[in-house]
This record gives sequence, structure tokens and C-alpha cells, in this order.
Amino acid sequence: MSIIEAARMSTDKGFVSWEPYEGHPKGDQGLLEYLYTNKHATPFEMAGMVIEVQAPIVVFREWHRHRTQSYNEMSARYTPLPYANYMPTVERCLSVSGTNKQAGAIKGSDLITHEAALAWLCELADLYEHAERVYRSGLRRGIPKEVARLPVPVGRYSRMRACTNLRNWLAFLTLRMDEKAQWEIRQFANEIGKIISEKFPRTWGLFKL
Repeated sequence: MSIIEAARMSTDKGFVSWEPYEGHPKGDQGLLEYLYTNKHATPFEMAGMVIEVQAPIVVFREWHRHRTQSYNEMSARYTPLPYANYMPTVERCLSVSGTNKQAGAIKGSDLITHEAALAWLCELADLYEHAERVYRSGLRRGIPKEVARLPVPVGRYSRMRACTNLRNWLAFLTLRMDEKAQWEIRQFANEIGKIISEKFPRTWGLFKL
């Protein structure tokens, strides 16, 4: 495991007593637990992964705040964006928080109802259709692709690859799996957690303790 090898190398075999052949009952797992619980974090930078994700642009705007990751996003300058938009459910529209300001309604707004949420979703669907018509009209008229994309809303799905090391993936999940994180990005964080649990099960077990 690159994490274990990096820890031993960085201390000039200072962790050699953790080797299984020295009789430690947990072997590498014991060293991994020691590193994680005592916040020796740099060895976890020796492992990492690249994922490809499709998400609404509004989610990517939050995601890109994590400057410890490298991103390569689909560019509408080179190819037209596919027509795929995020439509929240009625339940999502009704999930106004009284404690989380970011998830709360603006001051002075009406009390949201099921009927009001349905009406707004219809308006949103109409807006998506209109924005797509303007976008495609610009492309047909010969407007440069980089300009024609101006009407594309933040609810449009884009696609990107994101890359970082294991230490920073866990930092990302600490923030984005939290119940106070926006619901939409939390769904993607949960899926990344599943991937990490499969690829790095021993570290994931320590992270989830």
C-alpha cells in the first residue's frame, strides 16, 4: 500500500516495528490506524483517484470551491451542450430550513405550498425550453459557440473529471456529506463515498468511525 510505504520511508523506517514480521498483531492495519487517528495526514496524499461526473452547473460551482482538486470540464466552446437539465422534485422545493440560512426562503416570501411548488416547477420547465431554443437559434445563426451558450442556465448538466489525492477526497466528503451541505452536492458526495469505500476500504473504515 502506497500510504504505508510512504509513512515508513518518510521516517527512515521509524515505523518498522509495525511490520507484521515484527510481531505486531495488526501489521499494516495498525500503522494505518495510528497514522489516521494521530493526524499524520501526508501519507494519505500518496493515494488518490480520478472520477468522471455529470452534474448540474450549479453543483459544479460549489464543487470548484475545493481548490485542492484538479478539474477538466466539458467545454461548450468546442461542442454544444446536450439538452439535459436538473428538475428538482416537489419535495425538494418544500424542504425549506428554519435553521440553515442558505436553505431558507428569503425574508418576506410566501409560505411555500405544494401547489406553489408545482407552479414554479412548470415555470422552470418553460424557462429551460426557452433557453434551449435561444441557444440552438444562436448556433444555427452562426453565433460563435462560446457566445451562443450565454442563455444556458445553471441547471444544465455538464460533465467533468475531478482528480485529487485521498487526503483531500476525505476533506471534500467531510464538508459535502454533512447534513448542512446543499442537498444536491450531498448526493454526489455520498456516491463518491461509496467509490472510496470500495477502493480504499481500510481508510474508509477509519474515516467513518
